[in-house]
Amino acid sequence: VVLVVNTASQCGYTPQYEGLQALHRKYAAQGLVVLGFPSNAFGGQEPGSNAKIAEFCQANFGVTFPVFAKIEVTPLRKDPVFAGLVRASGSEPKWNFHKYLIDRSGKRVESFESGVEPQSKQFVQRIEALIAQKP
Repeated sequence: VVLVVNTASQCGYTPQYEGLQALHRKYAAQGLVVLGFPSNAFGGQEPGSNAKIAEFCQANFGVTFPVFAKIEVTPLRKDPVFAGLVRASGSEPKWNFHKYLIDRSGKRVESFESGVEPQSKQFVQRIEALIAQKP
């Protein structure tokens, strides 16, 4: 099960890094992979270099899940990863910390708006349900 999130260091949703790290810690051994994709596409809220982003994530939130190099395309849907997620889910990110959950088969993609907290009951239940599904 893969959780893909477009992230930014200077966003009102940035504290969600803490919840994403908690999900990674709790569910990685059960098959959840959390992937962060920093992007400056929304409000210029990720202006730093890749090194600065990595330092920020580690120092402020203890992030140990993979955080990729910053996506440089705007709008975000032009990035190949996000273009595929948008096609598969029918939902395009409107802001930072938009979340996509991909099932074990890689065929079903669910989309969650930025305001959905990683630790919210609804979101955690979806993760647990996807983890429980047989491949």
